[in-house]
Amino acid sequence: MTALLLLPLLLPCALPGLARRALDRLAPAVALWVITCSAVVLAGCSLAALGAFVLNGLLKLPLFAAFGELVHPLRTASDVFVVPAAATSVGALAVCGWTLVRSVLHQTRAFRAARSQAGRGPAAGDLCVVDSPRPDAYALPGRPHRIVVTTAMLRSLDGPEREVLFAHERAHNAGGHHYFLAAAELAAHCHPALRPVRETIRLAAERAADEAAAGAVGDRRLTARAIARAALAGQSAGQAAGSDRPGFAAAATSGPVPRRVQALLAAPRVPRRTGRTVAALLLACTAVSCVASVAGMAEFHHRVEVAQGEEHP
Repeated sequence: MTALLLLPLLLPCALPGLARRALDRLAPAVALWVITCSAVVLAGCSLAALGAFVLNGLLKLPLFAAFGELVHPLRTASDVFVVPAAATSVGALAVCGWTLVRSVLHQTRAFRAARSQAGRGPAAGDLCVVDSPRPDAYALPGRPHRIVVTTAMLRSLDGPEREVLFAHERAHNAGGHHYFLAAAELAAHCHPALRPVRETIRLAAERAADEAAAGAVGDRRLTARAIARAALAGQSAGQAAGSDRPGFAAAATSGPVPRRVQALLAAPRVPRRTGRTVAALLLACTAVSCVASVAGMAEFHHRVEVAQGEEHP
């Protein structure tokens, strides 16, 4: 059981590199789905493995053994390994829970503040204009979805560039990219190796919205220019340090903008065999983690039933 449950804790370490290669070789929308699903599943499997280690250690204690109605000793690895593994798992789960709760509270406050601010500004359909000296624009989820743009950002762009910006943010809302960003944030708090994947998922969401905006306006060079000018306007005003939008509210100025501009100026990516290979590796990594966690939990359950006298070894 121990070896099987170690796999879900080790496999997430392979995801950051595979995620970057997937984004380079797959269409952005496809990469967004594949990477996010893999990250969420790997995060869940790692939590299940930690939980199994905790239960394994608790059932070694007489109080919990009596509560679990164990009539025979639970057959596990040596206590030299089981007890430290259980203690480490308790600490890891406590840190995960604490950081996740803090993140949820912070994002909830930021979301409420952003919705309140958007509600005070003039609106035209889904577009809300906020009077602010800081150039910013982002897609704000909710009912209804909103596109929030500041007056400073509008002054920084000309008419066609504004249309690109609006198309970009509408693509975020239409694609439900806030769900992907929220899932990436959740996964990042479940395993340290998944923290770099959070930025890859954000970049994939921006790349997908870039491609959608380019298709909507029919001009990739115009789209690249609009994204670059919006990002430069935000950086010149110190937006990166001062923006108070929620983390799951996607924005056109997020991520490595030069890389996004370069991708827009290049020809649209055609799916290649290497892209399918990377996607297959991601899915295989996820499947192995699922199988290992399920098999490890099933074996642990069998050992508990043996200790309870319900089954033979």
